[in-house]
Amino acid sequence: MDDPLLIREMTLADCDRVAEIRIRGWQSAYRGLMPQSFLDALSVREDAERRRARFGQGGAAVVDLVAERDGEILGWACHGPYRDGDIPTEDAELYAIYVDPRRYGSGLGHVLLQESVRRCATAGHPRMLLWVLQGNTRARRFYERHGFRADGVEDPYEVDGVLVPEVRYLKDLSL
Repeated sequence: MDDPLLIREMTLADCDRVAEIRIRGWQSAYRGLMPQSFLDALSVREDAERRRARFGQGGAAVVDLVAERDGEILGWACHGPYRDGDIPTEDAELYAIYVDPRRYGSGLGHVLLQESVRRCATAGHPRMLLWVLQGNTRARRFYERHGFRADGVEDPYEVDGVLVPEVRYLKDLSL
């Protein structure tokens, strides 16, 4: 029988596994949305090195969470202050949420998102915002099921010369 799912703050020792989940997540979720050559060139090793180098530099305001079961990290989420340009606002932002692609549909993303939302609401943030690729219908449906809605703001994100626009979603945390 599986141990219960544990949501905890990420440690430096988790960087390799988080990088693997993030890169495999990009390669799975963004297939057909971004140039395949870009996705194929993503490196778990390089991402892990960057993650280790930046670990803890966001201060207490940036929270990295991992979902762990039976000693294996299965998902990762990161949230912190929403920035308007370079200026932090009172709102929170979900910077990233990824689940091991072999675990899609297992409820791990739901639990990670709920915990991020709970922590941001408890910290007194009035809203949580996030950015999602316009063409990523699976992710958009996921966020909509969790009470997020597109607010009409778009960002013309570009990858290797290909436009992959993002849309902003928000959720009121004061309800």
